[in-house]
Amino acid sequence: HRSSSMRTETSRIIFYEERNFQGRSYETSSDCADMSSHLSRCHSCRVESGCFMVYDRTNFMGNQYFVRRGEYSDYQRMGMSDCIRSCRMIPMHRGQFRIRIYEREDFGGQMHECMEDCDSIMDRYRMSDCMSCHVMDGHWLMYEQPQFRGRMMYLRPGEYRSFREMGYGGMRFMSMRRIMDSC
Repeated sequence: HRSSSMRTETSRIIFYEERNFQGRSYETSSDCADMSSHLSRCHSCRVESGCFMVYDRTNFMGNQYFVRRGEYSDYQRMGMSDCIRSCRMIPMHRGQFRIRIYEREDFGGQMHECMEDCDSIMDRYRMSDCMSCHVMDGHWLMYEQPQFRGRMMYLRPGEYRSFREMGYGGMRFMSMRRIMDSC
């Protein structure tokens, strides 16, 4: 039985009430849908190991930001409109990555399958919009601007029929990248 030797390092993140890692703290290695059950507010965090998405609304909604090992002293520098209210642990994926992106909702219009990072969906696929997708393998980040910039959205394996219905109606996704185990 070799499962113990195949265990990977545990992901760990510490949240702090105040900027610059001040005030009360809360540590977790898993998803947290509502930080207010642990802290009255959360203005900074430190990632000890692994990768996480942090969100400025409860239940993994609102603006989201990808964090890996390092220090994040001020939530506003992360593009958050409000303090951190929920977080999701991103499990490490080893193996191939595969995503199908669609021009329209409900997997309509042009479809392209991608297995690597794409710094400009428009340039590579001549697609002006991407409104739904199917993640077959791996974990991905979609970005609002080319070159992996702007607001982002975390995608786990599964079907995403409508980015608009998920609360991203005003956003257009222009680039995407794999979340590799180099976290």
